[in-house]
Parts: sequence; structure tokens; C-alpha cells
Amino acid sequence: MTATTNTAGCAPAVPAMSGFERYLTVWVALCIVAGIALGQFVPGVFQSIGRMEIAQVNLPVGVLIWVMIVPMLLKVDFGTLGQVKQHWRGIGVTLFVNWAVKPFSMALLAWIFIRHVFAQWLPADQLDSYVAGLILLAAAPCTAMVFVWSRLTGGDPVFTLSQVALNDTIMVFAFAPVVGLLLGLSSISVPWATLLVSVALYIVIPVIVAQVWRRALLRRGQATFDAALARIGPLSIAALLLTLVLLFAFQGQAILQQPLVIAMLAVPILIQVFFNSGLAYWLNRQAGEQHAIACPSALIGASNFFELAVAAAISLFGFHSGAALATVVGVLIEVPVMLLVVRLVNRSRGWYERGHSTT
Repeated sequence: MTATTNTAGCAPAVPAMSGFERYLTVWVALCIVAGIALGQFVPGVFQSIGRMEIAQVNLPVGVLIWVMIVPMLLKVDFGTLGQVKQHWRGIGVTLFVNWAVKPFSMALLAWIFIRHVFAQWLPADQLDSYVAGLILLAAAPCTAMVFVWSRLTGGDPVFTLSQVALNDTIMVFAFAPVVGLLLGLSSISVPWATLLVSVALYIVIPVIVAQVWRRALLRRGQATFDAALARIGPLSIAALLLTLVLLFAFQGQAILQQPLVIAMLAVPILIQVFFNSGLAYWLNRQAGEQHAIACPSALIGASNFFELAVAAAISLFGFHSGAALATVVGVLIEVPVMLLVVRLVNRSRGWYERGHSTT
């Protein structure tokens, strides 16, 4: 999952998906089982962990979230922003889908499925929380895994890196307003103070720390930088899985009482993945962009920065909330669904190239 650039600004070298990443869904499923079991057998331990808070921020989870997020942001080179203009149409499609379509389409899908289609089978006191979690998931564009998806489709690596850098820059300023707007439109109380603190804790400060660290490593050479990423990469995944164990230890009782809740939450997520990726793919074709540009543009529009979504959901609504559970469902289905999208864009390359006008 590593994506790097050398100091000369060359294209990033992105290895193929590792076996661990390919089977991330399996590890997430095992964490669900382990978390539920531990929550039932040793509830006192997790209750003690849940009480370790300062200003509504759970300290153990805060540390784990940082270990998750900082390595992801370490891979992003904001210096590539100067190359955005080379494929301005593809970037335009990316930004349109990520910020003007994706969060709003998810809010609509959440309203349809959570508040209407599945409402009678879901706990009434968690409906708003489920909707909020889905909104948080859609408002955080993918950062790290998109490098893997792009590599598997032969996507342009420089374009992939530049669109991630631009999305991350926008996310610093737009995440809180977009989430606040959609929560308000969904008649959900917006905890603005907590939301702004979450943005500072899980976006602004990690971006600064990661970029300072990145520059310090690159000054010591590309080999040093690559070696550091190789060492800390497993820590990021381990922190994610441990966070899931904690989360499901708190959610276990609710899931045992309503085991189909995960499947119902997955429906709007699946629909928005295929809708947003298909829309971005088609718009790039209409705009005359190359297939190597359309693929990463479509893939970043479909996937999510689920680490941030999980962190924000826990901070805003708590471990026990439906919002936290909804964001974790996004983690659960991310890999198999995105691998399917990768396969679809690869198989449709002939159709794509017959229809787009080369510039």
C-alpha cells in the first residue's frame, strides 16, 4: 500500500496489493468476532477503556487513530499540486464527484434506506446515528488505498498522487462544513465544537506531523524514506484492526440482538460506490480523458478515508453509537467491492477508448 515519490519529483512507485491487504475483509471479520466475544466475556475491561476520556476524546482510540492516519498521510506529496493543471478535466471530475455528489448522494441514500426501507428492522433510537455515520464515511475521500487501486488498473501514478494531495488539502477546510451541512439537513444535531476538534485532531495536526516527518526522512534519502514506510505500514493496519476490536466489544450486544444490521447498513454504501465510480468514469470519458486518468479518478470517488470516518464517528457519537458501527461497515466491504470496481474498469477499457476523444 506504499506510495512514494523521490526527491526529484518522479512518479511514485506503487507495489501491487499485498496478501494482507487483499484479505483485509477477512481480518476485519475476525476482529468483529474477537471484539464481540471479548466484550461479552470481559466487559469490565472495555468499560474501563471507554472511561479513559479527555474532552470527549477517548485516549486509547486517539493514539490508535494517529498510528493509523499519520502513515497514510506520510505517503502524500503536496508538491504534486503544481501538476494538477496537466489533467485539469480529470481533476475537475474528481473534485465534482468527491465533493458535490458523493456526500449528498450518500445522505439521500441513507435517508431512503435507513429512515424508510429498513427503518422497521433497525433500532429506532439509532436511526439518526446510522445516517450520521454514513455521511461521515462519504465526506472523507480516500487517501492511501487509492494508490493500490490505481496501480491495479494501470492508472497514471502522478495524477493519482496529485488528486490525493488536492483532496487532502480541500478536506482540511471542507470536511467539517460538509458534514455539518448534511447532518443539519438530515435533522441531526451538529456538535460543532466536537466536530471542529475532530478535524484538528484527525486531519490538521496529522497532516502537519506527517509532512514534517516526510521532509525530514527525504532529506536523508529516498532509501531511508522507503525503509521507514515499510516499517510503519504494518503498524497502521494493526492499529486499525485493534480499533475495530475495541469498537465491536462495545457494539457486540446490539449486533447480537440484530445481526442483520451490518447487511442493511452495507446496502447504501454499495450503491454509492457503484454510482460514484460509474459517474466519474463516464464523465472522464465524456471529457476526453485517457483511461489511465479515468481509472484513479473513478476509484477515488468510490472509496473512502475510512480511518478518518471511524475516528470522527467515535469522537462525535461515541463507541456505542450506530455512527461508529456504520463507518466500520465501510471498512468491512471496502476491499472486495473496490476489487470488483477495479475489475470492471479494466474489462471495460476497450469500450472506454472507443468512445473518448483524445486530446
